Amino acid sequence: MSTTENYQAAEKLLRRSASPGELVVGDKVRPQWIDGGTRFWYQVRDGADRQFVVVDPAAGTREPGFDPTPFLPTPGNPLEVTSPDGKVAVSRRGEDLWARSGEREWALTTDGEPAFGYGYGPDAMSYSTLMRKFGLPHMPPALAWSPDSTKVLAHRTDQRNVRQTHLLESRPADGSAPRVHTQRYAYPGDEHVPLAELVVFDLAAGTTVFAQTEPLLMPEFSPITAGWAWWAEDSSAVYFLSRPRDQHSLTLNRMDAATGEVRVVVSETGTNRVGPNQFMYGLPVVKVLDDEVLWFSQRDGWGHLYRYDLHTGLLLGQVTSGQYLVREILHVSDGVVYFMASGLVAEDPYRRTVCRVSLDGTGFAAVTDDSLDHVVTVSENKQYFVDSASTVDTPPVTTVRSWSGEVLVSLESADITRLLETGWTAPERFCVKAADGETDIYGVLYKPRGFDPSGSYAVVDSVYPGPQVTRVDPCFDPGGMGLDAEPLAAVGFVVVALDGRGTPGRSKAFLDVSYGNLADAGSLEDHVSALHQLATSRPWMDLDRVGVMGHSGGGFAAGRAVLAFPETYKAAVAMSGSHDGRYIGLGWAESCDGADNPEAWLRASNTEIADRLEGKLLLVHGELDDTVHPDHALRLADALITAGKDFELLIVPGAEHLYLDRISYVRTRCWDFLVRELMGVEPPAYRPAPILIDPEVLGEMM
Repeated sequence: MSTTENYQAAEKLLRRSASPGELVVGDKVRPQWIDGGTRFWYQVRDGADRQFVVVDPAAGTREPGFDPTPFLPTPGNPLEVTSPDGKVAVSRRGEDLWARSGEREWALTTDGEPAFGYGYGPDAMSYSTLMRKFGLPHMPPALAWSPDSTKVLAHRTDQRNVRQTHLLESRPADGSAPRVHTQRYAYPGDEHVPLAELVVFDLAAGTTVFAQTEPLLMPEFSPITAGWAWWAEDSSAVYFLSRPRDQHSLTLNRMDAATGEVRVVVSETGTNRVGPNQFMYGLPVVKVLDDEVLWFSQRDGWGHLYRYDLHTGLLLGQVTSGQYLVREILHVSDGVVYFMASGLVAEDPYRRTVCRVSLDGTGFAAVTDDSLDHVVTVSENKQYFVDSASTVDTPPVTTVRSWSGEVLVSLESADITRLLETGWTAPERFCVKAADGETDIYGVLYKPRGFDPSGSYAVVDSVYPGPQVTRVDPCFDPGGMGLDAEPLAAVGFVVVALDGRGTPGRSKAFLDVSYGNLADAGSLEDHVSALHQLATSRPWMDLDRVGVMGHSGGGFAAGRAVLAFPETYKAAVAMSGSHDGRYIGLGWAESCDGADNPEAWLRASNTEIADRLEGKLLLVHGELDDTVHPDHALRLADALITAGKDFELLIVPGAEHLYLDRISYVRTRCWDFLVRELMGVEPPAYRPAPILIDPEVLGEMM
């Protein structure tokens, strides 16, 4: 039974996610580089207290009591992007870009027009509602300064013929009448999609040079902010990735910054989606060296690095090989590449390891030679890295390491004393078989607060289906900042979160299960199989009382679970769910199901199977969700009404995709629903206070 004390503990865990340092101290080290990266400082947050520490890796010192004031950036315009030398800043004005140096201002462009302007990405992922809540009219401009501070890479965004969609703000903050917000938002299969025309502004010469190639397709993000376009180290050229709409090929191109001439460097074609990273939103695992290119490919069934000649495009050899996945290139020096990989820890193939290998493929070794999961930040001068090592049940220990793996400075060992005082217990990492009876799948299980092995507990599947990211990380705090799983366990549920077939982080074959199968929501049949296997050895899991809860793609999966597997899922909470594959952002649907697959998009529609509802369903959506529009919840609601089904609907006025300033209210309503429907009791009257999201956490959520 859920109690007031459980809700209070859940509230603390929810706040832990929003405000670092309240329950766990020393688990997050975010280095701020000084002196060219030879030193850095960071802060340790302990409740309301902050301690600043400065670290000198060369000297092996860690000194508390550091005053960061001289090193803090001068407060400026958050809508400006400043050059590396700090002398010039560029911002957007309407559809054009302007430069500023001291008191002098001048226009970089004057030909911008509505839906055909400079310095922004597609409206479909604009976060415009989020920006308004911070009092900003838009995101900072999407651009990149050349390393020598003389040039700016930007793009002109063409959305003139892209579909227009609309959101209604029922109660504007100024008290005025309802207001309509119009957005350019392409659906899967639309003829017209956002395009990005790369352009270089040479501020010293006063020239503007457009890339002499077709504009880039831009289904979701600016190619610059996504890391698909970047400067050569000598500022003479821009390298960028391009991919056709069917995503069956990927090309690295070089643009001459002075002439705009473009040539192909490397290109690869496959039978389905080809990308520069298995994680769709991850930075490209591609690096241009002096005369070579390191190129990510899954051609041998795993994600590995290959060498190509920068000038001729000839394949020089395979650099990495084996049954593991290259996740990130960290550093290249003296003919050796240092990289992050997963799949090298036998007990958990998702744990990340820092590795090294010579560019000729010899001399492979693990730099972090242990069984922990490692999350690293490379220093600004590339001479060392900050390493956070943990597992789901082992709090992180953070150190500074050399590229040989030597610990240069010990920084923090996370203190979880206050976390334990809430009644929290560490989640259990598990491995079971997928529905095919052969494939290993992994997840975590959270026991309820006050767990009694002789008791019987309702179960909630905290779901996110991918295929662009995993639901569970192998590190401490594995559940995506704990916004769902940990608080739900505190409320009194057994909570399960796992990654079924079709999600990234493993082999190409494991990921490819999702291609053309968005409707399967990350292999929900694997979730059902996992629940039954787990309950076999855990009789306290009551499989007659199983619910599911998810957000965004997880909202779709939660709705799909209760509709498609009514024998297992008795109640579902679907927040911001993308319930109809025909009307979501084209980048999401076409990445998963292909560029011309209307039958697959139709299958990925919960509205088409609304008449199957047998259990209880709560739909939650923000009225200003400009990522997944609220019509998704309303379409499903309409289909449920037509089918004569009972359900609950909560439309949150003024809320965007993340419910930024309504998280406490929305999550509490979700807890209440699951307590009623799965525990069979009325939830406590206690109402958690509103939660203010810390800006650092907000950056991670976006």
